[in-house]
Amino acid sequence: MPKKRIISFALSAFEDLADIRAWYIDQQAPDVGERLIREIISGVERLADFPESGRVVPEFNIENLREIIFAPFRIVYRCDSNKIKIVRIWRSERLLKISET
Repeated sequence: MPKKRIISFALSAFEDLADIRAWYIDQQAPDVGERLIREIISGVERLADFPESGRVVPEFNIENLREIIFAPFRIVYRCDSNKIKIVRIWRSERLLKISET
């Protein structure tokens, strides 16, 4: 059986979760935001066992840059030999852009 991979979050992904929480608070639906965040984290946790279950991000077509869709969010992650790094958690209609920095 393959070894479980360690999951970590980039600062950008933590900020995305904070933005999601804040948006639902602004909409006066904090319980919905908290539930969504719990569900997103639960979806991320399964990547430890099934790291290649997400599709390759179509904007880049890089084998180890993948995403899972948790409507209405895209959970973008980098998949390495022994770890998974969650990079972004965005609304699914947003396209990724390459940073020039």
